[in-house]
Amino acid sequence: MAERMPTLDEALEAMPLVAILRGVGPEDAVEIARRLVDEGITIVEVPLNSPEPYKSIEAIAGAVGERALVGAGTVLTPDQVTRVKAAGGRLIVMPHSDPSVIRAAVQEGLPVVPGVMTPTEAFAALANGASALKLFPGELIGPKIVKALMAVLPPDTKIIPTGGVDAGNLADYWEAGVSGVGVGSALYKPGKNPEQVEADARALVAAMRRVLERASSSRVVTS
Repeated sequence: MAERMPTLDEALEAMPLVAILRGVGPEDAVEIARRLVDEGITIVEVPLNSPEPYKSIEAIAGAVGERALVGAGTVLTPDQVTRVKAAGGRLIVMPHSDPSVIRAAVQEGLPVVPGVMTPTEAFAALANGASALKLFPGELIGPKIVKALMAVLPPDTKIIPTGGVDAGNLADYWEAGVSGVGVGSALYKPGKNPEQVEADARALVAAMRRVLERASSSRVVTS
């Protein structure tokens, strides 16, 4: 078992799924997170518009931080970046691309994934130090648009579409060149029991592994 929380690159390499626990409370956070990580999830995000999010981040980081990258979503201000780090979070995810928030995360030494939709936003976020780009809202950005963006962005850019991605279109997004996908209500929403969260995580991880296996096989055949 690792002695530290994995980096963003390590977590995406292990399993390119970001579990978004919007609405989770501290009383359920650890059990939900443990079940997700036990099924193979390696990135867990608690949006800051959840109840007592810093308590949940601290609890999750203490419980599974050696096996998963734990952080916050819906981070809107530099002060929130500082509070996430103090709670033990090691990942900053944003719905927007505020340069002051990106730079605050970089200054704190935390990987930061701002939300973007356009090439202008994407290049600006990268210039400010973004570690990866969250394409949001994903429902409006299909695989064809992802592929078009990838054609002009630096070749090592990590793109993580969030929203509207599920087992049925994972392969299309992966073929377009994404490095991971963010999944929210398909994995967790308030009131969903832990057993169902576990079952849905198992199914989604299995679907992602099938996509990765097919992609690997295709590279072997064409090389």
